[in-house]
Amino acid sequence: MDSLSAVSEELAEIDGQIADIFRALSNGFQKLDKIKDVNRQSRQLEELIGKMRECKRLIKEFDREVKAMERRTNANTHRMLSEKKQSMVKELNSYVALKKRYQSNLESNKRVDLFDGPNEGFSEDNDMLASDMTNQQLMDKGYQMMDETDQAINRAKKVVQETVDVGTETAATLKAQTEQMSRIVNDLDSIHFSIQKASKLVKEFGRQVATDKCIMALLFLIVTGIIAIIIVKFVNPNNKEIRDIPGLAPPAMNRRLLWTPY
Repeated sequence: MDSLSAVSEELAEIDGQIADIFRALSNGFQKLDKIKDVNRQSRQLEELIGKMRECKRLIKEFDREVKAMERRTNANTHRMLSEKKQSMVKELNSYVALKKRYQSNLESNKRVDLFDGPNEGFSEDNDMLASDMTNQQLMDKGYQMMDETDQAINRAKKVVQETVDVGTETAATLKAQTEQMSRIVNDLDSIHFSIQKASKLVKEFGRQVATDKCIMALLFLIVTGIIAIIIVKFVNPNNKEIRDIPGLAPPAMNRRLLWTPY
């Protein structure tokens, strides 16, 4: 812990949290050995699985921090951090193996409990009373035990059928959700295509508007220039610096002078 504190406070904090989880996992599995009730064992195991998930998340966070600091640390420090991460992963894997073993035992115990039914706790009494029973009583007792066994088998079949039904409903729900997601993706693709097409149309319209504005401005300048030349010609007809506009008739005064008789 001290060496990690010298490298990074965040790494030291994550290492402390992981160490706390490992201690909790060790104590939890020790308690699990002492629990006899199957339901309590299942709940205890679920809590331990939650702690292992949290530990896995912290190890990934530790690895991200180590990779982020790789350029700022020397080779020895980086090797020490990598070995630390590997030891964490190894210890977590050992608890994962324990979890799998306990899960297998719990499933076996649940299958045994499923077939136990009402016969549990009566075998000793039956052995004690068998010597006092007549043949008819023994046959009746045998038939009763067969009926109880048939009931246990029927309960098992019912549980299996319910499991199959739940699996079928889940598969149907997943299929419907998958189809819905496919439709949503297709709709999003259509919307994206429409947005791209609309964006192109807007750009083309903008370029067309800009071109039309340039043409209008040029025409306005040409018309303004022509009007200015015409005004100047009429105001000062003797100004020779301004040439006549082709197609435009000369001022009226000049025409009178040209047709004046000698």
